[in-house]
Amino acid sequence: MRRMITAKLHNVTGILNRFTAVLNRRQVNIISVTAGVTDSQETTHTTFVVEIDTLEEMEQIIKQLNRLIDVIEVSDITDIPHVAREVVLIKVQAPPTQRAEIFTMIDPFRVNVVDVNRENVTIQLTGDSDKIEALIDVVAPYGILNMARTGSAGFERG
Repeated sequence: MRRMITAKLHNVTGILNRFTAVLNRRQVNIISVTAGVTDSQETTHTTFVVEIDTLEEMEQIIKQLNRLIDVIEVSDITDIPHVAREVVLIKVQAPPTQRAEIFTMIDPFRVNVVDVNRENVTIQLTGDSDKIEALIDVVAPYGILNMARTGSAGFERG
């Protein structure tokens, strides 16, 4: 089962390595990782999406992670109301004869067109995983030339 873990960490060298080492020792598959400093340069907010077998195993891992030095707080936010977003950049083959059709197809997603040239366009979308997967399905028949996708970044609501 997929679980979303958020962690607040002291922004020090090696903390992300120690954090992921715990997951590695427990043979947890990391689907995505995002990390960035918060409003305080001393603190990093990280979001992990992991594949785990049982909730009991998840609870044990969170306890282990919370015991690490330089970890402020770790939470599994999967089952509580939360906000999560990803960003994707997709370069789509778009010759002038198909460009209007492509723009019509992607319009409902409210994408941003970030680059246009003679034979392709690069679009950007921010949204949840399902929305991004839906956009990929829509543009794939036109030919995806390149794609870069972030992992989920999120935190609990309220």
